[in-house]
Amino acid sequence: MNDEVVGRTRVAMVMDTIRQRVAGRSLTPGAKVPSVRSLASTLKVSVSTVVEAYDRLVAEGAILSRPGSGFYVANQAAPFTLAEVVPKLDRAVDPFWVSRQSLESNDDNLKPGCGWLPPSWLPEDAIRRALRTQSRADGASLADYGSPLGLPALRQLIARRMAERGIEASPDQIMLTESGTQAIDLLCRFLLEPGDTVLVDDPCYFNFHAILRAHRAKIVGVPYTPSGPDVQAFAQTVAEHRPRLYITNSGVHNPTGAILSPVIAHRLLKVADQFDLTIIEDDIFADFEHAPAPRLAAFDGLDRVLHIGSFSKTLSASARCGFVAARPQWLDGLTDLKIATSFGGGRMTAELVLHVLSDGTYRKHLESTRNRLSQAMSQVSAKLRNLGVTPWIEPQAGMFLWCQLPEGIDAANLARAALERKIVMAPGNAFSLSQSATNFMRFNVSQTIDARVFDALRELLNEQAT
Repeated sequence: MNDEVVGRTRVAMVMDTIRQRVAGRSLTPGAKVPSVRSLASTLKVSVSTVVEAYDRLVAEGAILSRPGSGFYVANQAAPFTLAEVVPKLDRAVDPFWVSRQSLESNDDNLKPGCGWLPPSWLPEDAIRRALRTQSRADGASLADYGSPLGLPALRQLIARRMAERGIEASPDQIMLTESGTQAIDLLCRFLLEPGDTVLVDDPCYFNFHAILRAHRAKIVGVPYTPSGPDVQAFAQTVAEHRPRLYITNSGVHNPTGAILSPVIAHRLLKVADQFDLTIIEDDIFADFEHAPAPRLAAFDGLDRVLHIGSFSKTLSASARCGFVAARPQWLDGLTDLKIATSFGGGRMTAELVLHVLSDGTYRKHLESTRNRLSQAMSQVSAKLRNLGVTPWIEPQAGMFLWCQLPEGIDAANLARAALERKIVMAPGNAFSLSQSATNFMRFNVSQTIDARVFDALRELLNEQAT
């Protein structure tokens, strides 16, 4: 064992000694902790070891330092218990249902309803290489603010990647954000006033509902079909309600997995042009496609369409980085708004993302992930059908299956029962503005292939049917 490891072990031993005395009540809140020299002599360690241990205990809030007086036990907060983080079973099935259950549950919970890949599916080795490279960067890269638009080299790379999908945008038309969600929030702040009407698909990504309600918008829905929104209903709704915005996924739709057809895309843009409707195209699942689907931003040329992307789904949800591409005359206003709400950009994260995207292994990772998703899609679809759970369509790409449950089964009740078994599911009405998806459930195939999911689902369906 080298000296550095021995040193860390001794520091940890000193910290544990103080923690045990506090837990055993031999040191009570407000009591003076043994002096550095006294404890060093008692434990037969160096004074510097005790100093470092006390510094760490101060940092974690266990003890307090009073200059000239010594160290004292801090007033202790109420004990932390696992019960405090257990998902609440009685929470209403609203736009926060899946998010709260997925994010608050323990790591060992099964999550067929969540919206991301398992960590083992993500490019861990590439991220570690990027972190090592970044650790050797200059001080400014590690500690300074980024520019409001974001790292120029990453914006240039994003522009090239967008061009592969037929979307022409210069790097100066792209602004980096902390995530795709932050991009939508900024656009809503920029374009909406309280009371404005916004059109969404029914069903659609549940967090669209949550963001729009936070901005006090009036939300109206339009039925979604396997080729995109119902065009006739879309035109009627726009004419009647005159929405300010329409928010959608055109590449891989969430939750249905559908892809917008070129014919529907042209008809939507015609209606949007007629009624001066602005469209936010959320394209965060683009990298899961085997071949690029039609993009509203490509047909429109970023005139009335704002295009959003993110790297949370294919790279890392911990490295929060997204972007928005918009018409040039809107960038100044969006930049000012970003400065007002988050000041500079996340430079360190942007450079990390750039390192990974520039790594020659990243495209191989994407190809491998698409193939794994295709295999999982086929396997999960077949197993669900054997349980009487019917996919609405067979998606061409992505991770989602939008499924109808057996007749008489309420998805919300099923999800609550599953949560008692530490399984997080995504009931249909969390995605439906009209609450017309009572009998539907969204499955993430990458998180559903675990045999335990199907064993539990079989039992739950039998219980709900009786």
